[in-house]
Amino acid sequence: MPLLLPLILFAATFCFALGIILPLIQVDRLFVFTDEPSLIGIVSGLWNEGDILLAAVIGLFSLVFPAFKLVLLHCAAYAEKHSPRIPAWFKALANWSMLDVVLVALVVFAAKTSGVATAFSKPGLWFFAASAVLTATASTLAKRGAAGH
Repeated sequence: MPLLLPLILFAATFCFALGIILPLIQVDRLFVFTDEPSLIGIVSGLWNEGDILLAAVIGLFSLVFPAFKLVLLHCAAYAEKHSPRIPAWFKALANWSMLDVVLVALVVFAAKTSGVATAFSKPGLWFFAASAVLTATASTLAKRGAAGH
């Protein structure tokens, strides 16, 4: 088990990085226009168009919280065995792990059912979802390790 947590954390971090830079969805409108936004592209596009509050909320829950959670897990995984560093409030971050995956799935569903556009999931969405699942797995392993010591 000692090697499992670092491997899962590496995979989660790698998937998170790909999940935020690769396109999340492909939206085709009127058979001519195609968009393939990444998570970072969505946040920066909202910011540049003046939707600063929405960009900040999406950036916070999609980029900052997951990255912060990964950093905390890396710290906990490599901390000395007698002093694990998982804060008690860490569980609150877990509640937001799959929020973005659900939101993108809703956008894909809405685009497909509206008849105006078609939408398809892209690799970024799958990497982002994999990161959320792997991070949750790493969190569980880290908590078990902290409870065992």
